[in-house]
Amino acid sequence: MRGPPRATPVLPALAWHGGAAVRGVLYALPGGLVAAFDDPERGLALTLGGLPAVALVLPASRRHRALIVLVGCAAGVSVVLGSLLVYRDWLAVTGVFVLAVGAALLAARRAGGVLAMALCVPLLGVGFSYPEVSGALAVGALIAVGSAYAWLVSLVWPQRPLPGRHLSLPLGRDEALGYGLRLGAAGAAATVVGLALAPTHPGWPVVAALMVMRPRPEMVRRRAVGRTVSVLVGGVLALAVLRTLPPDGVYGALCLLTLGGAGGVQGSRWYVLGGFTTFLVLLLLFQGDRGTAGGRFWERTVATLAGVGIAYLAGTVGRGDGAGRAGERS
Repeated sequence: MRGPPRATPVLPALAWHGGAAVRGVLYALPGGLVAAFDDPERGLALTLGGLPAVALVLPASRRHRALIVLVGCAAGVSVVLGSLLVYRDWLAVTGVFVLAVGAALLAARRAGGVLAMALCVPLLGVGFSYPEVSGALAVGALIAVGSAYAWLVSLVWPQRPLPGRHLSLPLGRDEALGYGLRLGAAGAAATVVGLALAPTHPGWPVVAALMVMRPRPEMVRRRAVGRTVSVLVGGVLALAVLRTLPPDGVYGALCLLTLGGAGGVQGSRWYVLGGFTTFLVLLLLFQGDRGTAGGRFWERTVATLAGVGIAYLAGTVGRGDGAGRAGERS
């Protein structure tokens, strides 16, 4: 006879895990050193490779930690794909739509697809800032190397007993196509807006929109403010840093602080990870024109607001709340 169902644990509004923060700093160490003593763009790209490691709670099995490398390599490929797609405006719009739909379908079948949907698809926007494929290849390779390093660091931590249940996925197979179409529409619309408002860096609203989108309307409605504030704060702080033209050593310190902070807040009910992610991605996105960042601050802020607005509309308009709560924590 079954006992009473267990209550779902309530997550703290803002959690802090010192061990995960230490891991985040270690993941970012090579990128921080490269940013401080060689080149900030290379250092930030290396640091970006550690994001899959801090976005995931450390897998219990060392074998499963290879997912860090797989997602990191996929993220690097996304940057290269974005660079190829932006060669033609129509190709960029269509490509974002198709890849977003594909990522949503994958997320209904594989845990790695969830990170592909939440991280790799937005990174197509980073690739939009590299019209020369050679630059995108360099950044993509550094992201892959950074993820491989983070995986090696993760192996230092011992294995834990495997949990008795499988990871729940945020999308059922029946709803994956519907959400994928909405995600793709949001990405395509943000691409059009980016090409119109910020033709030099059209990926800005794409990154913002695809980081705010989530599968279920109740998730967007209840947490839209938190997600929106997190993404906007990360973006505005990145622009503020760029306006001050800091020395390279500051970029190195920011690499360590960003991944350390992102790791430390794992398990928070408030959506704060998106702020760290947006901050790091957009610092990388605009390294090529740091000298003009101040003059284009408001252009980029408006583009970010447009991306967030597109995501809110695509995620909520015309949808009920009957999809369930399976993905509330994604």
